[in-house]
Amino acid sequence: MFNILSLLIGFFYIALGIFVIVKKFFVVTLDGIIPYLLGGVLIIYGFFRIIRALNFLRKKDE
Repeated sequence: MFNILSLLIGFFYIALGIFVIVKKFFVVTLDGIIPYLLGGVLIIYGFFRIIRALNFLRKKDE
């Protein structure tokens, strides 16, 4: 159950990162390069969570 939830949260972080980059908004309006940096960090963290959950599921099946 935890790993499926971790996968869903990973996809949520990726979607949130894309939203921040497109709308330039995260609780407050963001200017300059900040939305791209924050969005990039959120997307990278989302991929990290997904990869970690998939690795754990593979090890669990072995």
